[in-house]
Amino acid sequence: MGLFDGLLGHGSEAEIGKIIAKLDGILLPGEQAQLAFKIIRDFFVFTDRRFILVDIQGITGRKIDYLSIPYRSITRFSLETAGTFDLDAELKLWVSGEPKPIERTLSKHTDIKGIQRALAAGVLGI
Repeated sequence: MGLFDGLLGHGSEAEIGKIIAKLDGILLPGEQAQLAFKIIRDFFVFTDRRFILVDIQGITGRKIDYLSIPYRSITRFSLETAGTFDLDAELKLWVSGEPKPIERTLSKHTDIKGIQRALAAGVLGI
């Protein structure tokens, strides 16, 4: 992740091995992490079964909020690529029962097509 992206709170692709280590005891046996993105201390992961948002809280980072969203609960999603003068791309997920979408900004160089494939595969059950 570039320093500029980190300061702006834009998610950048993270190394899967490091993220899997942080999800020790959270992932189910046989569940595979496919894509991961880091936003300063927080991160989110697309697995073959669900979407996991991890919010690391407090000064010490000992308090952690895990939000797990099964793909079947995602009713629609939107990915907006960065334009010529934009600094970020955007991800929006609408979850059944929630009026507002979950929104995350991503680095301009994020693999938007990879996210699109991961979400489509999960939501469509492919």
